[in-house]
Amino acid sequence: YYGSDYHEFDWEKSLAALIGHPHLFLLKNPGVNVHLVKGEPALVVKEIKDNLELSFDTKFTAEGFLVQRETESRYKIVEINRQHLDIAGSLQSGKLKIPAKGRESLMKAIQMLSAKIAIQSDLEEHFENLPSVEAENRIHALITPLNEGFHLEFFVKPFGTIPPYFKPGKGIESVIADLEGVRTRTKRHLKNERELLDEIEAACPFLAEFESQNYEWELVDAEACLTAMSEMETPRKNGKLVIEWTKGQKLNLLGNISFENLNLNVKGKNNWFEVTGEVRVSEDLVLSMQDLAKLLNQDTKNFVELSDGQFIAITEKLRKHLQSLNSVLDDKNRLHKLRSGILEDFSADLENFKADKLWREHLAKLKAAQKFVPELPATFEAELRPYQTDGFFWLSRLANWGVGACLADDMGLGKTLMALAILVERAENGAALVVAPVSVCRNWVKEAVRFAPTLNFQIFGGGDRKSTVESLGKYDVLVTSYSLLQTEEELFTNKQFATIVLDEAQAIKNRNTKRSKTVMALQGDFRLITTGTPIENHLGELWNLFNFTNPGLLGSHEFFNAKFALPIEKNKDENARKTLQRLIKSFILRRRKNQVLDDLPAKTEIILTVEMSAEERAFYEAIRREALEKIESADGEAKDKRFRILAELTRLRLACCHPQLIDENVPFGSSKLELFGETLAELLENKHKALVFSQFVKHLKIVEKYLQEKKIAYHYLDGKTPPHVRQERIDEFQRGSGEVFLISLKAGGTGLNLTAADYVIHLDPWWNPAVEDQATDRVHRIGQQRPVTVYRLVTENTVEEKILKLHETKRDLADSLLDGTDSSGKLSADDLLALISEV
Repeated sequence: YYGSDYHEFDWEKSLAALIGHPHLFLLKNPGVNVHLVKGEPALVVKEIKDNLELSFDTKFTAEGFLVQRETESRYKIVEINRQHLDIAGSLQSGKLKIPAKGRESLMKAIQMLSAKIAIQSDLEEHFENLPSVEAENRIHALITPLNEGFHLEFFVKPFGTIPPYFKPGKGIESVIADLEGVRTRTKRHLKNERELLDEIEAACPFLAEFESQNYEWELVDAEACLTAMSEMETPRKNGKLVIEWTKGQKLNLLGNISFENLNLNVKGKNNWFEVTGEVRVSEDLVLSMQDLAKLLNQDTKNFVELSDGQFIAITEKLRKHLQSLNSVLDDKNRLHKLRSGILEDFSADLENFKADKLWREHLAKLKAAQKFVPELPATFEAELRPYQTDGFFWLSRLANWGVGACLADDMGLGKTLMALAILVERAENGAALVVAPVSVCRNWVKEAVRFAPTLNFQIFGGGDRKSTVESLGKYDVLVTSYSLLQTEEELFTNKQFATIVLDEAQAIKNRNTKRSKTVMALQGDFRLITTGTPIENHLGELWNLFNFTNPGLLGSHEFFNAKFALPIEKNKDENARKTLQRLIKSFILRRRKNQVLDDLPAKTEIILTVEMSAEERAFYEAIRREALEKIESADGEAKDKRFRILAELTRLRLACCHPQLIDENVPFGSSKLELFGETLAELLENKHKALVFSQFVKHLKIVEKYLQEKKIAYHYLDGKTPPHVRQERIDEFQRGSGEVFLISLKAGGTGLNLTAADYVIHLDPWWNPAVEDQATDRVHRIGQQRPVTVYRLVTENTVEEKILKLHETKRDLADSLLDGTDSSGKLSADDLLALISEV
């Protein structure tokens, strides 16, 4: 309409005008250029048994235009005229069957009709006057970009480069087309097409993972498309398949990287091996190790992109090996000798691997260390369990090899006992140093007196300190605390020790502390650390432990962060995690209790659910709402309110334990205390002893008052208990004094040997179940294990119950790294806020 924005088109005239237009696109896939061609309905004549059958290849009911899809980018405009309608009207239900005796009459009729409409026929006499060509059987794989993915469709084109298109093994056998302006016939070999299709599908198992309708597949992304193209490469090279693109070539596979065409050279120097090499993709394309390392940093899994649309295929196995190797090479392409296992893992698969004498000598030394058969010292007077014997053998082999060790067994499996055994074995080599928390030092001496009487153990501190250190010799073992080690740094760091043991080595997890720096300066031939929690917060702690036992294994701190810490903790990089596992595997021994159950007594864990009284529930809900109001009214986003949220969570957890921990004037008591009293009464009635843990000292004080009122004999310790008093109370409990031992959770994490108890009660759940387990394991100590039952008191429908659920879903990073499970990372501020806000 003139003067307006409204335009009206005649649909049929518009379609006819668009035929052959170079700029047509699909609305659903605007990136694909569509070819619109002219067509007409064809009358198809088929010979079926003794009859001849006539039908149109297109269904229609009126004159006009129909649009038919041939491929994702090719559509045909079919014009229906009056002659088509008249002929269709003479067919019954769209088909006409004629007996064989009417064949001659039919042929005369077809000859007359062929001048007016298109005819496709299976009758040989119909083609007598037409030139013919041999039909092409090859499968054509047509790929069309579709949004973020690709559409793949299989066809055959009997005339080779020109339409018509047919689905393989389907449709009519005899086909007529205009070949360079001449009507030409060909005869398809349907059976051969089906056999060829079956062969191609067998060579492409990846396509079976996708639903297929009429030999069409929707490939979700470039990775899927490249995988399909890679599998189709063999039939393509064999001339059985043609790959076509609807709009130029979007993706191109230039070749592949394999174990066969990868060349690696290794040359040793001091503690390093220089790694060089190249991969010959084709005659014109050679990539160096540096080029390959950059390409493997891409997100594409089994294909690396050289330039826009140009890819190289690589198998998953080789890609992971190369990525692992890249993660342990420094910026000069050097490999530290302690990381050599990463290269050794796949060098045997390489057809072109060259190594010098130093590499071969290094491997020989490794194999010799593995074959070394230790013997338990005759003077060691403890009967080791099978897994403890294995642990001693492992330590002995590493010491013989000349590398350090991290003994990271679960708490209570006897790490001190195994360390004592290695100290006895190495006593002839010179003096030894044991560094431990203050509370544990005396325990080392007591255990040594029992199991290693040939060692001269002494606690550092009194007398002439300088003379004590300088006079140390064979069979002497000096035990000192971390604090005294730091105070007398120069005295200790100037002494060469045959063996150094760091007990509860998580004490040096922070590399920036004076304590850590002092420990790193110690001189020792064999360095051993024992810890049940090699990682408490982040991977940097693990790096610091191994920087003591085996400097160079994990590289510099910057190297470790770039290659492992950030990829694992931030990006959840599975390959980096597995590579780190592989790196430390030979130098760390970690057994969980469930791995040595045959050698251990059973431990039963029971959750006791606490139901709040009506008054407690109302009190708790009021505090919860008040907490949300305080958090919402504070300035900043949720992530900036982390400490405020933690503070409010602590108040809620205190309310779960006892209302008077929030308000001393509350007139009602605690359901949790009542349940604790009932449980304890039953235990004591059956002559059991119990350890009772809480992270809140004020809560322990309330329980202490309860025990006093009930006249129950008990012992007590928290972080303020002096070391000598602490040890006295432990010894009294072990000798049978008292039925209950009240212990603050953090104070009970290290240095306790309380095997007199056979029950453990946790009054409140801690964020990390490993911390609770560490305390619980104090009843599972050297040589004195017996069945233990652990009760956890958890108030239902509160933050306590939610924290307990986190125990199931939030595994600590140590378990993730060392046991191969998925890691969950640190709780965010939003996660913490959810614990309060969700009812």
